[in-house]
Amino acid sequence: MDLGVPGSDARLQPDRPDPSVIAAQNDAFRKLACLGVPPAQPIQGRMHVTRSLMEAGDGFMAEAVKATGEFATFEPENDPEGWHDFGAVEIRGETVFWKIDLYEADSDFRYGAETPDNPATTMRVLTIMLARDW
Repeated sequence: MDLGVPGSDARLQPDRPDPSVIAAQNDAFRKLACLGVPPAQPIQGRMHVTRSLMEAGDGFMAEAVKATGEFATFEPENDPEGWHDFGAVEIRGETVFWKIDLYEADSDFRYGAETPDNPATTMRVLTIMLARDW
């Protein structure tokens, strides 16, 4: 019997955000930023791409952005927290990483989100980069 000992099970800790809520919000934001699909509720955020991705030319960046928006292969190895905040896609034999970071909305990107499952107070930053830039 589990008595809710801290660290034993995240589902029993009411002060921890629900990973499935954050995952759904991150997925919705990625689809908005990369594919133009409007979310069910407003989500604040920005998308950034690295200079080398912009300079790849020949539509490479557009392919990378689209593949990022369509990504759905989340597994424990690439999504240990269940937040859907990281992924890797292959574009023309080149690995492209994407990462979503969550910040407190009014902190000028200085502080992590205190309540990352609250889209009203959380600012998402999606960064897309070539793996070799990591």
